[in-house]
Amino acid sequence: MKDKKVLYVASELMPYLPETEVSSMAFESPKMVNAKGGQTRIFMPRFGNINERRHQLHEVIRLSGMNLVINDLDMPLIIKVASIPKERMQVYFIDNEEYFKRKATLTDEDGKLFPDNDERAIFFAKGVIETVKKLNWSPDVIHVHGWMASLLPLYLKKYYAKEPLFSQSKIVTSIYEQSFEGTLNMEMINKIKFDNIPEEAISELATPSYVNIMKVAANHSDAVVIGSQTIPQELTDFLATIDKPLLEYKNPDEFAPAYKEFYEDNVLVE
Repeated sequence: MKDKKVLYVASELMPYLPETEVSSMAFESPKMVNAKGGQTRIFMPRFGNINERRHQLHEVIRLSGMNLVINDLDMPLIIKVASIPKERMQVYFIDNEEYFKRKATLTDEDGKLFPDNDERAIFFAKGVIETVKKLNWSPDVIHVHGWMASLLPLYLKKYYAKEPLFSQSKIVTSIYEQSFEGTLNMEMINKIKFDNIPEEAISELATPSYVNIMKVAANHSDAVVIGSQTIPQELTDFLATIDKPLLEYKNPDEFAPAYKEFYEDNVLVE
C-alpha cells in the first residue's frame, strides 16, 4: 500500500458518531492504510449532532461556495475539516444547512427515516466528488462504507464518467447488515434520473429499499467487501451472480492483513 492513495467515503465515522460496524471500519481501514505507508482522505456528512467545538471542525473557505443541483434546486455546498487526534487522519465533512443542520443523523425522534434522506445521499455523493476535484487528489482506491454513501459508485461511473481525475480509480463498496426498514422517498429514482443517469442503471431504485440501494452500489463498484457477519439473504444471493472480486466478512481482529491483500491482489491490478 506504500504511496497508494485511498479515499474513504462513509455514512458515519468514529469518533464523530457512536461506534457501529460502519463507523468502526471507516476509522480502522484508513488507519491501516496509513500504517502501511499509504495516503488517505476521509469524507462523511456533517450531521447536526456532531459536536463541532469538541472535534474542532472548521470551514474550508477555498473548498466551499459552490452550488450542487439536486432535483432542479441549487443547494450550497459547505466543506468543513477536522483531524483525528494522534492518527494523522484528516476528515472532510460535507455540509448544507437544509440537509444536515438538524440535530440527528438519519431518523427523527420517533425513529422514522427523514423524507429527504434520498436527496441527502445524492448531495453527499456529488459533494464528495466535487470536493476531491477541487483538491485535485486522484485516488487509486475509493472505499465506500454505509448506505448514505452508497450512491457514490453510481455517480462516479455515470454522472462523472468522463472526469479524468478518477479514470484510474477503483471503487470498493462494503456491504453491512440491513440498517433501515421500508424504503426511502419513492421519488428517489426520478431525482437521480434528473441527472441524466439512465433508468436501466437504477431500475432497482423504483423501490428504494436498503437491499436495492446496495445492489446499485455493488453493480457500479469494481469490488465488494462483506462488512457484517450477516447481511440480507437477497444480497448474498445477488452477490453470487455478479462477477466481481468479493472479500468475505473478516472480524475486527483479522481484517487488516485481509483488506491489505484484497486491495493489492484484487483492486490495484490492471
